[in-house]
Amino acid sequence: MKRLLDILFSGTVLLAASPVLAVIMLLVWLQDFHSPFYVASRVGLKEKPFRMVKMRSMVIGADRTGVDSTKTDDPRITVVGRFIRRFKIDEVTQLWNVFTGDMSLVGPRPNVQRDVDLYTKEEHQLLSVKPGITDFASIVFADEGEILKGSLKPDLKYNQVIRPWKSRLGLLYVTRRTFWLDIKLIGLTLIALVSREEALRLLCRELERLGVESQIRTVAERKNPLYAYPPPGTTEIVSAR
Repeated sequence: MKRLLDILFSGTVLLAASPVLAVIMLLVWLQDFHSPFYVASRVGLKEKPFRMVKMRSMVIGADRTGVDSTKTDDPRITVVGRFIRRFKIDEVTQLWNVFTGDMSLVGPRPNVQRDVDLYTKEEHQLLSVKPGITDFASIVFADEGEILKGSLKPDLKYNQVIRPWKSRLGLLYVTRRTFWLDIKLIGLTLIALVSREEALRLLCRELERLGVESQIRTVAERKNPLYAYPPPGTTEIVSAR
């Protein structure tokens, strides 16, 4: 059922969005006359690498800087790229990976090899399922770029204040996943496009129903500032990245 949903949903959305995607592809190409796509290497199911298709939002060669986390004021983002990121258009093109089977609609977000190399033994469980476009963490940290804005070391800040909770929410999905939970998370993602506040409220209610500890639920509410915390499986806060 999950694979059938992936194929039907991704195929339908890609077909329906193709006229808009074609226009944006042209705008990206006209900026610098390079490919409108950024095909990025990511680590997928059982640590198998795959090529994730994204609409290019950065300058050519941006990945060679060695910085993987992107803040909203990142100088590598192009003018059209800011529009692409604001409306999550780069995630729409990832539906191709869902259609071909490298990803699923719902699952932990895929990471680059450098980030996977930092995983604790517990975090490696995130690779026991197909990576996805959305999950609990994708909704809670949809504003990741804003969280990292102004940081001189965005990768370090990501590992200190986002990764600890993102991994815990991802592991929650891995251990509690059902087809019905997938449907709920897809619904919450669509609600977030209209009202993130309402989506977070409903998400926290779902976390409470699942019996998730109060500390994680409090972070998921996103009403308080994020703070540095150890990733799951260790007691040490990341000090270098």
